[in-house]
Amino acid sequence: MNFTLDIFYLFSFVLIASALMVVSSRNMVHSVMFLVLAFLNAAGLFVLVNAEFLAMLLVVVYVGAIAVLFLFVVMMLDIDSKKISNEINRHIPLLILIAVVLFSEILFTIKISSAGLYNNAASTYKILPDQHNINAIGEVLYTNFILAFELSGAVLFVAMIGAIVLTLKEETRFIRKQKIRDQVLRTKANSLEIVKVKSGEGINI
Repeated sequence: MNFTLDIFYLFSFVLIASALMVVSSRNMVHSVMFLVLAFLNAAGLFVLVNAEFLAMLLVVVYVGAIAVLFLFVVMMLDIDSKKISNEINRHIPLLILIAVVLFSEILFTIKISSAGLYNNAASTYKILPDQHNINAIGEVLYTNFILAFELSGAVLFVAMIGAIVLTLKEETRFIRKQKIRDQVLRTKANSLEIVKVKSGEGINI
């Protein structure tokens, strides 16, 4: 029991330290590497609570796909660290305000939980001895929290559409595009022209 608690404290400490380094590191590549380390320690916490599927999902999806994508994007972009630092310094009051609001929300949540105002029994799900945690997660996710699941999917869909709209360029007059309909409807009569050219003479196009 003490060994498990020590491992929990170790994972938690490294996770918090990595999260702080993500937002405080001036090098973008280092921030992404600390983000990967934070994901790995979060996966370790999931393993400690016997949620192996969530741990595997966190490693495969976030570490294997998203974090690696962030790393490649950061390495390929020409980022001016001084310019970013100046922009951050300009918004320090707003950042402090956001931090105070988030910290107040955390304290409020802890106060509600310690006062017993939150019904923990209604938010727990008892896993049967012969039931795997994957089945339990699927049953809870698609029954008790189906509305939240659908809303999260809608939010991700809107974010994807927004990213596509932002990448589209309004200036399209210099872009050459194929007209598929005109190409399909072309026939021999309106696409071929036979020209008889005399020897030694050219043609005007």
